[in-house]
Amino acid sequence: MTLYRLNRLFNPGSGRALDVAVDHGFFGEATFVTGIEDMRSVVATLIRANPDAVQLTVGQARHLQSAPGKAKPALVLRTDVANVYGNPLDSHIFSHHIPNAIEEAVRLDAVAVCANLMQLPGRPEIREACILSIMALRVEATRYGMPLMIEPLVMQDNAKAGGYMVDGDTEKIVALVRQAAELGADLIKADPTDNIADYHRVVEVAGDVPVLVRGGGRVDDRTLLQRTSAVLAQGARGIVYGRNVIQHEKPSGITRALMAMLHESASVDDALAIIERSTE
Repeated sequence: MTLYRLNRLFNPGSGRALDVAVDHGFFGEATFVTGIEDMRSVVATLIRANPDAVQLTVGQARHLQSAPGKAKPALVLRTDVANVYGNPLDSHIFSHHIPNAIEEAVRLDAVAVCANLMQLPGRPEIREACILSIMALRVEATRYGMPLMIEPLVMQDNAKAGGYMVDGDTEKIVALVRQAAELGADLIKADPTDNIADYHRVVEVAGDVPVLVRGGGRVDDRTLLQRTSAVLAQGARGIVYGRNVIQHEKPSGITRALMAMLHESASVDDALAIIERSTE
């Protein structure tokens, strides 16, 4: 059944997928909800743009799944919540997965669930909490045939970086991606490396587990599209972008541009032209 659900995620022609992540409000940070205050409207816009999937929480998935018809994005369900993104950090930090997460995903007709595997400098207890969540989710995911997407997230020191900042060190990312594969990931949502030419190493260490590349912070369109082209050329099976889509002045346009790159091998310039022509 796991493979059956993934057939609804990956495009049958290209074998690739675009998952637009709109699960930011789950983490309780005020800056994370900029541009997604009205979730009903945000999801409606994404349904019209029709990426391969939208990543939502258990509280927001209804906006996608209540839309009539079958020509709409698939649901990827975020299953864990943490408070590791603030600056300064709280005195007590945590990471937990929601109760009965896999059953919720089945009821919501998700094609996969997503859980973090976080590495924070000097905070090994958070990595341990993520591993415990992943192991518990893996048992239930196997029972119900629900694909498990693990998100290895190598973070910089909070005092240095100031909140939600990725450490793009290739060696650290490779090691954490390999741990995700060893823990039984069906999909891996991985950080971009600072040296994007290294990305084939991330894909290689994941083995036969498809790697979808995280978007990270907001960048200009050409930079985003060039990076997308580079990781696809090195074997990435897709992308999971959030703020670069939902905070874009033309969210439908950037979505269609990325879909053209993924599924039609559009060039960076062709994709930029799609954005330019878009009205939404």
